[in-house]
Amino acid sequence: MNDYILETRDLTKHYGGVHALEGANFKLRPGEHIAIMGDNGAGKSTFVRQITGVESRTRGEILFDGKPVRFDGPLDAREAGIETVFQTLALADDLDVPDNLFLGREITKWNFLGPFRVLDYKAMRQATLEGLERTAVKIPNIKNSIRNMSGGQRQCVAIARTATFHSKLTIMDEPTAALGVQETAQVENIIRTLKEAGEPLILVSHNMRQVFDLVDRVVVFRRGRICADLDIKAEKITGEDVVSYITGARTQAGFEDAA
Repeated sequence: MNDYILETRDLTKHYGGVHALEGANFKLRPGEHIAIMGDNGAGKSTFVRQITGVESRTRGEILFDGKPVRFDGPLDAREAGIETVFQTLALADDLDVPDNLFLGREITKWNFLGPFRVLDYKAMRQATLEGLERTAVKIPNIKNSIRNMSGGQRQCVAIARTATFHSKLTIMDEPTAALGVQETAQVENIIRTLKEAGEPLILVSHNMRQVFDLVDRVVVFRRGRICADLDIKAEKITGEDVVSYITGARTQAGFEDAA
């Protein structure tokens, strides 16, 4: 087994003269849950977009499951085993829950018809129900279109989609930012379920309580650079410590000052 499920080396993204991400060296072990934190514009989402193939990197290297990769888009990343819940959710409003879960990887039947394929709606509905049960997501009627669901239900559908297919890596970008207390608790239970199953996860979050409850390490970004890598389970790290790195009051030894 590889020592790291994901590793980036000198990962950099420039938009003209704007250095959104500079020299990011990052490592994630199998089964590990890591939070990425930082102020707005610190480079967190840019980092996620490079890993998932949404944008091409300016320079640097990404290794996934021990092999160098260069994804041409999110579909390539998903096929490799990286499931992502973006802040924008990327759901099809006019489709129901099964169609959204299996969008781009539909189950078909009667495949002996050559180029013609018939969707196996029964199999997709059954797999959807099993996936929702496994992640404890409760959707009263999976045949309802996404458009008619609450924000919390939509978010849970997006998360259930990532958890249903036993990905090698799950990435969640602010998954509870717009949710209420009960819906947030539901999402956090899904994250704990992934942890128990030994599935690694990257969580982008501003919620300090959530981070300290759910992850093993915190990687802090500031002005496009990683400025701290904190083992909150082994070290005596507090929320105040994390804030000091986010604001630039402190820079961890071994990391370049991003001020």
